[in-house]
Amino acid sequence: MFENRLFGTNGIRGLANVELTPEFALKVAAAIGTFFEAGKIVVGCDGRTSSPMLKSAVISGLTSTGCRVYDAGMVPTPALQYAVRAYGMDGGVMITASHNPPEYNGVKVMASDGVELPRELEMEVERIFFEGGFRRAEWNSVGDVLKLPGVLETYAEAVMKHVDRDAISSARPKVVVDAGNGVSALVYPSILGRLGCRVVAINSNVDGRFPGRPPEPRPENLTALSSTVKFEGADLGVAYDGDGDRAIFSDERGVIHWGDRSFALVEKAFLSENPGEVVVTPVSSSKVVEDVASEYGGKVIWTKVGSVTVSRTMLRVGAKLGGEENGGVFYGPHQPVRDGAMTTALILEILAKEGRRLSEMLEELPKYCQLKDKVPCPEELKQPVLEELRRRVSGARVETLDGVKVWFDDGSWILVRPSGTEPIYRLYAEASTEERVAQVVEEFKQLLSEIISSVRS
Repeated sequence: MFENRLFGTNGIRGLANVELTPEFALKVAAAIGTFFEAGKIVVGCDGRTSSPMLKSAVISGLTSTGCRVYDAGMVPTPALQYAVRAYGMDGGVMITASHNPPEYNGVKVMASDGVELPRELEMEVERIFFEGGFRRAEWNSVGDVLKLPGVLETYAEAVMKHVDRDAISSARPKVVVDAGNGVSALVYPSILGRLGCRVVAINSNVDGRFPGRPPEPRPENLTALSSTVKFEGADLGVAYDGDGDRAIFSDERGVIHWGDRSFALVEKAFLSENPGEVVVTPVSSSKVVEDVASEYGGKVIWTKVGSVTVSRTMLRVGAKLGGEENGGVFYGPHQPVRDGAMTTALILEILAKEGRRLSEMLEELPKYCQLKDKVPCPEELKQPVLEELRRRVSGARVETLDGVKVWFDDGSWILVRPSGTEPIYRLYAEASTEERVAQVVEEFKQLLSEIISSVRS
């Protein structure tokens, strides 16, 4: 791993103290510091057990190049991204593996606009890393380290100013918040309380072992959220991933909904007030995103999977809204990155203004059945497997913007793509019935397993 490339779909990821060692993090940070030319860098981390260790190594690497480091401490990723812009930093580094299991960790690098570096600049950091051309500061020019207090409060105020606080407060919604033992627990329940919500928090202690549930907020991981919503008679529930940039919702019945449905609800409200605007989303998203855009005269721009691609596309075309099927919503007026707290505030504002139940509003959206799955695949086999997969499905209607997306005559589709963060292939499928979507996924799981076996041998 890390032989020719550092960055995956979303930063650098690896097994803590196996692939992502302190020595490796130090060298990565020296490359980052060299790239930023002794600039001002804000550094933060999530609550994983390995994060303090890796953060210390990153800070050492940055200061060795002459960078001045501002230590934000333990924060959600969107809070650090907002701090980069709010405090006029040259860049930012977040230590997190987001939704990955607890044994993983990672490094995300932000530009001065708070958005992760575009691929061409990631390549420049990689070039510095592999060539070893690090900038080394003189003994009297080594960078210093300063604490950066108030990041969470600055961020909270920024989120709240973009929604109608009075409307939400008047509705007094009861919300179950499942932080999943992640860093969103540090500020997201507080934001909702200040918006006037009655908050019931579960898994709200930060614990890098994630004892309450896995850090990825998938429906099968959210049984506690669902049952708590029903027990408490809450208006909705929301669960976040490990670093707080994604939000998955439960309606008042305890039904968990995939992220592109909650995004479609935000999209509908946004386009009803801003008809004709552009919406950016990856090819893994549901057709419901396109349906809503068509109804309100909006335009959808489809991208490769990856939050960096969505963010950078939004900035390039001047879009104010983007979204992903995994619960990431990018609200440009706040910041063009996915942000779990901002997503929650927008959903709460919609419900407050409409005065209706979440299940009712989601029920009105076009209905599709979705299924996601994965197949293990060693990193070194990903590219030859993809090439073989493209050859095998060449007779169907195929899109190859990212991986292989196959459309069928009945309107169903499946996307098969190598993960940029784990040694797996991901499968996303959609159809009109549960039976059909299960059939499509099973067929392609078998095909993919067969191809992996043949390529391996």
